[in-house]
Amino acid sequence: MTNGPLARYRSLVAEGALKPDPAQELVAEKLNSLHGALQSYKPKSSRKGWMGGFGLTGQHDLATPPLGLYLFGGVGVGKSMLMDLLVDSMPERATRLHFHEFMRNIHSEVHRARQLPGTYDGDPIPRIADGIADAAVLLCFDEMEVRDIADAMILARVFARLFERGVVIVTTSNRHPDDLYKDGLQREKFLPFIELLKDRMDVLQLEAQQDYRLGRILGDAVYHAPLGEAATAALDAAWSRLTDDAVPEPDSITVKGRRIAIPAAAHQVARFSFSDLCEQPLGPIDYLEIGAQFCTVILDDIRALGPDERNAARRFVTLIDALYEHRSVLICSAATPPDTIYEGDDWKFEFQRTASRLIEMQAEDYIRQHHLE
Repeated sequence: MTNGPLARYRSLVAEGALKPDPAQELVAEKLNSLHGALQSYKPKSSRKGWMGGFGLTGQHDLATPPLGLYLFGGVGVGKSMLMDLLVDSMPERATRLHFHEFMRNIHSEVHRARQLPGTYDGDPIPRIADGIADAAVLLCFDEMEVRDIADAMILARVFARLFERGVVIVTTSNRHPDDLYKDGLQREKFLPFIELLKDRMDVLQLEAQQDYRLGRILGDAVYHAPLGEAATAALDAAWSRLTDDAVPEPDSITVKGRRIAIPAAAHQVARFSFSDLCEQPLGPIDYLEIGAQFCTVILDDIRALGPDERNAARRFVTLIDALYEHRSVLICSAATPPDTIYEGDDWKFEFQRTASRLIEMQAEDYIRQHHLE
């Protein structure tokens, strides 16, 4: 298959666009086998659903589906890039979605069913899943993550129906299936779904020779002062580099039953304004969860803080401590250098440590450290 994922991968290596990496090539070979198996595969599917806009047509014959692939590994090892080689090699049969986008679509359909009686008879989940199956041969999800019990239960039921209908699924994740929704509320109800994933998908870990995303940070400034168009443009460019030009989409995380809004998130990168994080009623547990979930935080518009802004200063100190603890990379724009952000007395001692950490977090040695979830 000269147009399969493996050929595409080797072509990129030959062109110098990628460095040779045995672990990546192994995954490309696995995807190539799946690509071959899908060429003649026709799942049971007879009508279009809410994903029909992707241009996929339904099939009628039911065959034994090939196993999908659950590809997991650390940040920046090339998981998304490799999955995209599969998608690009069969554009008329593959649908690619960010996992959060997929879940938003599901929630939107459930909400519509509840608001419009008669949209679905009885339980809407099977009909929603059938609509997806009618339009898809191969579903590819980037960054699968499960954060709350509602998503866990809906996801389990939708995937079970998709597998029943013969849909082949490929997904990337930072976690092994056994670690999905780890320590989550009522997780025991989610365990059968994990076993179903492992039964219907090959589980493969990608341990690449280097962190390819790291190369997009090293050599570039991560602290931009003063504020202005140049600083904002630098943060915009950092977002584009680290997320492969992803369109900023809102997200959220749940902390002790509370939803914390994430203005923009993609590929384990989150973007906030200073006001989002330091002028809202957030505390240490919230910042620690942000640090755990995101390996890179882009923070816009850190302003100079006067003596009367002790609350914002306290939150900023706590935020930096949390990101530092998780070894999250901070890319930010600020009004002043680190040691002059806060001019008050209440947090003067603590802010000396914060300024020191802000300086340390710009160093290559810090950026090279492994993110701690």
